[in-house]
Amino acid sequence: MAGPREGWGPVPGPDGGEAEAGTATGAVPGAGGVAEDERLARAALTRLVEPGDETVGRWLRELGPVALWRALCGAGEPPPGASAERIAGCRLRAERLDPAGDLAVAAARGGRFVCPGDLEWPGQLDDLGDARPVGLWVRGRPSLRMWALRSVAVVGARACSDYGAHVAATLGAGLAERGWVVVSGAAHGVDGAVHRGALAADGATIAVLASGVDIPYPRGHAELIERIAEQGLVLAELPPGAHPTRSRFVLRNRVIAALTRGTVVVEAQYRSGSLVTARRALKLGRHTMGVPGPVTSGLSSGVHELLRGEAVLVTDADEVAELVGGIGELAPARQGPLVERDLLDPVTARVLEALSAQGGSDGREVARDSGTSCEEALSRLYELLALGFVERHGDRWKLAPTDRRKDGTRRGDPQIWGNRVKGLRR
Repeated sequence: MAGPREGWGPVPGPDGGEAEAGTATGAVPGAGGVAEDERLARAALTRLVEPGDETVGRWLRELGPVALWRALCGAGEPPPGASAERIAGCRLRAERLDPAGDLAVAAARGGRFVCPGDLEWPGQLDDLGDARPVGLWVRGRPSLRMWALRSVAVVGARACSDYGAHVAATLGAGLAERGWVVVSGAAHGVDGAVHRGALAADGATIAVLASGVDIPYPRGHAELIERIAEQGLVLAELPPGAHPTRSRFVLRNRVIAALTRGTVVVEAQYRSGSLVTARRALKLGRHTMGVPGPVTSGLSSGVHELLRGEAVLVTDADEVAELVGGIGELAPARQGPLVERDLLDPVTARVLEALSAQGGSDGREVARDSGTSCEEALSRLYELLALGFVERHGDRWKLAPTDRRKDGTRRGDPQIWGNRVKGLRR
């Protein structure tokens, strides 16, 4: 990262006074790669600016976090193009900032602050360019970088149907059982269902919040978010104590899209934050998938619109894993139930089809309708007779009755072992 690395001057303390730079106790030992003054500067910026601000991202790229923090606080030259009003607003907010205190609060809750340059930083977030997070506040023991390498986002409607909740929970459990990390936003509806599905399967799941990692939102999911923090990871761009807003929910979705290898939308109306996630995933070159729903449901409209465009239709975890996984992670082939006729030789099957369903046919008629010689037709008819498909009455042949015996098989049904029929000439 470009920009000066020198000491960045006084840091506002918890009481509005000044604490000396370099005295923070909240920095995470061994986080790797990032100097303490840069970590403090980035932590301060997460409270000073809104997530996803590309202007700030450009300044950060050009000046570096320490110089940008000093500039926004009035301790250095203003960033290029920054208005006087913006600098004045930043100075006002900076008077009460305490990045060292934020780091300490996060550490007390078992959290840490992960920055670009840390060993734990997921490199795929860099695809966001200047909209890349300044840093991420993280709760949970696993490595964010390692978990994100094999992750899938599953998102959808908050007011989902029973069908949507069932599909989401099944996807969460299925993906977890296949070794995928399930990422969502911990909201009501589909998000909560997919997290619960992954947890129920003793799997890995990540919740990306639009608040601080110590502020569970929605409140009704406080217990769920705590379980995720214990068994998986909870992360946020906003510092401890920050509350969500409508715009922060929308901006949070870009992190979900960039962090994962693909996004699945289960249920979504035309105006839905889930569609924002899916479309951002498309722009980032990630796989985008949708689960179809009833055409009579408004909750299916947004998903179906995606499926008419660039999204791929999926119905279960196997199909998701096939799309986003590596070579060889194929979904099982699906086909209808195997019936006896499927195992017949093509010519024999054609002879069988030539038989009249009513009244029967003689050998010459069967040969004509099946396109075979009379001798060939007769030979095949006797095969079908041995297998129980047909009956002979005088010089006429007809289909065997379809009534069932007490053991549940049709009279004359051949025995099937694997893909072989007893007595069937291959």
